[in-house]
Amino acid sequence: MGNPLTPDVLVDPVVLTRALVDVESVSRDEKVLADCVEDVLRKAAHLTVRRVGNTVMARTRLDRGQRVILAGHLDTVPVNGNLPSTVVDDLIYGCGTSDMKGGVALALHLAVTLPDPRYDLTYLFYEAEEIESEHNGLNLVAEAHPKWLKADFAVLLEPTYGAVEAGCQGTVGARVHTRGRRAHTARAWRGVNAIHAAGEVLRRLEDYRPRTVTIDGCTYREGLNAVRIRGGMAGNVVPDECSVEVNLRFAPDRSEKQAHEHLREVFDGYELEITDSAPGALPGLDAAPAREFLAAVGIEPAAKLGWTDVARFAALGIPALNYGPGDPALAHAPDEHVEIGKIRDGVATLYRWLAP
Repeated sequence: MGNPLTPDVLVDPVVLTRALVDVESVSRDEKVLADCVEDVLRKAAHLTVRRVGNTVMARTRLDRGQRVILAGHLDTVPVNGNLPSTVVDDLIYGCGTSDMKGGVALALHLAVTLPDPRYDLTYLFYEAEEIESEHNGLNLVAEAHPKWLKADFAVLLEPTYGAVEAGCQGTVGARVHTRGRRAHTARAWRGVNAIHAAGEVLRRLEDYRPRTVTIDGCTYREGLNAVRIRGGMAGNVVPDECSVEVNLRFAPDRSEKQAHEHLREVFDGYELEITDSAPGALPGLDAAPAREFLAAVGIEPAAKLGWTDVARFAALGIPALNYGPGDPALAHAPDEHVEIGKIRDGVATLYRWLAP
């Protein structure tokens, strides 16, 4: 099969979105799509192209004063009866339309149609965002080829429904453990019930009052919630172990270390096990390209309530924003779709910002 990303397809970001969606690229199976993208980029004389695994990078070398990254992941969650794509009125339906092949289409369209942008541009089309971070293409590039990511500003083309979502929340997963002593339930007084002991943990969660933090005009709402409880081993045994899994979403004015310390304060007196953790990212609105981008969008930015790979850019000292045509509420849904108008608006916005 030839490359479906033909010149006629590449010049129309709406048609390009459908073509990208119709190349199935579930996480860890992105090779066919990465091959297609690499082929397109290598035919553009103004770009230098590199690849590692199923992550493709292309960059201009125009000696501009500043460099901007446009990044998007190629992978999707597993298909759910929603391929190939279909069009109904102003909507394109299909796996990955919102998250985030509509955004990838914007970047790929610009890569081949804008040879002389106002900034030097790096385009990054990366693999395995939807699964464990050890496979994440952006993470792997940062470790193996950090020079590929040198830039003054980045836009992650995640679904934001055409708005700018600045920075992102950090996240910490943890288990709060309670201990007891086993006994037969017929002689329960001989034991100590670890599940009952978890009641105080739940009361602390119920009484918890999360912060609301405004940074650079963007308001981040924190949250601390129990997400799972495990305990017990049989219907006639007083349990000697119980764990309450909790998730903290924290504003980016806290560091990861501060977030961990905060959890230990909340659950003082209990054994706390951190199971996963990722830092947040500050809004990053002060960089000159960011200010000009906001002017091109024409609406006030909002805080990103969730975690995205913007945090990986922030860890490298690169201010970054989230911006894309998809609706994040539709990501991973069986009826996932993107509005054609949002795709066209997104391309127009990027051209206002980047065209000379």
